[in-house]
Amino acid sequence: MLGRYRRRFEIIGDILSVAEKNSVKKTRIMYVANLSHRLLEKYLREAVGLGFLAVNDDGYQITEKGKFFLEKYRDFSVKQSKI
Repeated sequence: MLGRYRRRFEIIGDILSVAEKNSVKKTRIMYVANLSHRLLEKYLREAVGLGFLAVNDDGYQITEKGKFFLEKYRDFSVKQSKI
């Protein structure tokens, strides 16, 4: 959908999806989640502050709390698309 802005929870969901399997660097998240550096920094701070992401030597890794959020977000997205 061209011209559609993503909501805050959609962006966080995209970030968590990138970090779901392995630890990832900021650059990888920025490109896959399609974010500017400024927005990346903002949402990474938020995701870490909420306990959805943890920072380690390899970059960012999703936490159990982040996995729970991502699961619920995906359930919501599927239901929303059926409306």
